[in-house]
Amino acid sequence: MAQANIKVEPKGGDARAYALELGQRARSSAHKLACASTHIKNLALNSIADMILQHRHYLSEKNAQDLEAGKDRGLASALLDRLELTDSRIDAMAEGLRQIASLPDPIGSITDLNFRPNGIQVGRMRVPLGVVGIVYESRPNVTADAAGLCLKSGNAVILRGGSEAIHSNLAIADCIKQGLEKSQLPESVIQIVNTPDREVVGALLTMPEYIDVIVPRGGKTLIERVSQESLIPVIKHLDGVCHVYIDGEADKQKAIAIAYNAKTQRYGTCNTMETLLVAESIAPSILPELCQMYHDAGVELRGCGQTQDLCKHVIPAREEDWTTEYLAPILSVRVVEGLEAAIDHIEQYGSHHTDAIVTENLTSSQRFLREVDSSSVMVNCSTRFADGFEYGLGAEIGISTDKLHVRGPVGLEGLTTQKYIVMGEGQIRT
Repeated sequence: MAQANIKVEPKGGDARAYALELGQRARSSAHKLACASTHIKNLALNSIADMILQHRHYLSEKNAQDLEAGKDRGLASALLDRLELTDSRIDAMAEGLRQIASLPDPIGSITDLNFRPNGIQVGRMRVPLGVVGIVYESRPNVTADAAGLCLKSGNAVILRGGSEAIHSNLAIADCIKQGLEKSQLPESVIQIVNTPDREVVGALLTMPEYIDVIVPRGGKTLIERVSQESLIPVIKHLDGVCHVYIDGEADKQKAIAIAYNAKTQRYGTCNTMETLLVAESIAPSILPELCQMYHDAGVELRGCGQTQDLCKHVIPAREEDWTTEYLAPILSVRVVEGLEAAIDHIEQYGSHHTDAIVTENLTSSQRFLREVDSSSVMVNCSTRFADGFEYGLGAEIGISTDKLHVRGPVGLEGLTTQKYIVMGEGQIRT
C-alpha cells in the first residue's frame, strides 16, 4: 500500500490556504453525506474495517516509526502507550467500525410528533451537525473511531492528529480512502490533515463558515488552546480527575476489585481513577490490603495523614495532588468521614468527568447519583467503563464535561442535532 505523502509544509507553504481548501472540500461534500442512505454509510464503514484488517502489518510498520520517533523525543511511557497500535487495538478499531455500522441510523428519525388543536402535526427530526473538526493527540485509533462516528451520523469531518502519530494516522487514512471508494462516497467526506504544522489548526479554528463544531481530544494544554482560539462551538473536557468513593457500607471484596481496576487496568486514560476516597469507618479493614496491592503493581501512593497511619509506602499528599490528572501509576488517597464529605471533596476537587461509589446502601447510592455533578456517575463498578465502546455507542470521539450541547461519551447522537418539522393539510394561520 502506498502511503499518502507527509507534507512538512502545507500546500504552497500557506497554512491558511491549505485549511481553507480542507474546509471548502468538507462543506461541499457534507450535503451528499447527509443525504446518503444507511446502506451506503454502512457499506463504507464495513469496507474501512476490512481495509484496516487487511493492512494490519502496514499499520504496525508505520506505527513502529512513530513509536521509535517518540522514544527518541523522550515521550513519557503513558504517551507511548496511547500511541501504540497493538494487534488488539487494530482489531478494536475494526470492531468499533462494525459496531457503528450495526447501530440504528439516527439521521432522519422523527420524535415527539403530536397533533395541535388546528390539526397540524409538530415533531422533531434528527439531522447531522454538518462539518466536524476534530483535533487530537497521540492515539491513532481515534482516527478510525472519529471517522466512523462522523460518517454514520452524516457529518463530513476534518481530522488533525498529533505530530507524534503522523505516520500511523496517514496509514489509517489510506485505509479510509479505500473503504470510501468501495461505497462511492466522495473522499472529501473524511479528510486527514497531512502536515504537523500547528498553524493549520489555528486557521481551521477561525473558519465557522466551513466547520460547524470543533472537538479537541488530548491533554489540557491542547484543549485550553482550542477553547481559547476557536470561533467555532467546542465540545470538550479539560481534565479527567476521577474518583472512587468506598462507602462505610461497601462490600469489601467488591470495593477492592473496583478500586484496583479503576487505577491499574490502564493508566493513561481520562477515565482512570486519580483519587481514592475511603470512609473512615471501613478504612482500617480495607486500605492496608488495597495499598499493598497498589504498591506491588508499582503505583506510587500519595495520601492524607490517616492513610499514612494505616498503610506503608505512602508519601504525604500535597494540595495540588487532589486536582491532578496523573495519567500515570500515581494515586491520591484520602480517608473521609463519610458520604457527605466524599461528595464535598468531589465537588471541590473533581473535574466533573466520572465518579463512582461502592456501597450496599441503596439510599447512599441514590444520593451519590443525584448530588455528584459529573458526566458519568457510577454505582459499584469501575470508572474505566466510562467509554463509548462500553456504553454500547460503538465508539466515541471523546467525553464531554460540558452541559451543552452534549455530555458524557460523544457517540452518534451527540454528533447530531434536531430540527422541527411541521405537517399539515392546508391549514393557514388566522
